[in-house]
Amino acid sequence: QLVESGGGLVQAGDSLKLSCVISGDVALLNRMAWYRQVPGKERELVASITGGGTTDYTPSVKGRFTISRNNAQKTVWLQMDSLRAEDTGVYYCNANPPWTFWGQGTQVTVSS
Repeated sequence: QLVESGGGLVQAGDSLKLSCVISGDVALLNRMAWYRQVPGKERELVASITGGGTTDYTPSVKGRFTISRNNAQKTVWLQMDSLRAEDTGVYYCNANPPWTFWGQGTQVTVSS
């Protein structure tokens, strides 16, 4: 099970920190990632992190978002700074490539 939280309604330039708690008998050796979905568009990969901590970001968020993880706590975070209106969407965490199940996501809305 994947439980995301931390979203909200903020203004452009603000920050948010998303959390994802992974429960159940799931090995966290996988590369983990945050995805974003906007109505009418496919879910896109925003940031990923390997089990060893190597990170990667889609160009539009590089330098503004930071993904991190704690394997012992089975938790993945996404620190989002200098938010822009185009960051608006529902954010999900999952493995990369994703497992067959998804959490409910957390809504991030950035007003300009």
